[in-house]
Amino acid sequence: MDTNQDFDLDGIFDGLDAETPPAAAPAARDMTSFLRKIPVKLTLEVGGADISLADLCRIGPGSVIELDKIAGEPLDIKVNGTTIGRAEVVVSGDNYGLRVVELNDLQLDSLA
Repeated sequence: MDTNQDFDLDGIFDGLDAETPPAAAPAARDMTSFLRKIPVKLTLEVGGADISLADLCRIGPGSVIELDKIAGEPLDIKVNGTTIGRAEVVVSGDNYGLRVVELNDLQLDSLA
């Protein structure tokens, strides 16, 4: 059985004009829409403390460590570790929540 076939290629390129521009590229993705779908970690930071390793080794149940925030002061809202504003702690159902009191200018639209 002979599987070789002769093809007539005459005219296969007829109608194609070398001057014809390629089809328009698909519209650029809407990057803002894409970025809005990326999950991030939102945290509310109560405060921090610089202590020595020796003090850390002495910490146990009942230990009290003074933090660098004044009681009643709004806490830092962080997204992936970056401060984006300040908030107060509230109770929302059976969980803690936050009430935003200050929010930095979030310019997600300018990233696109």
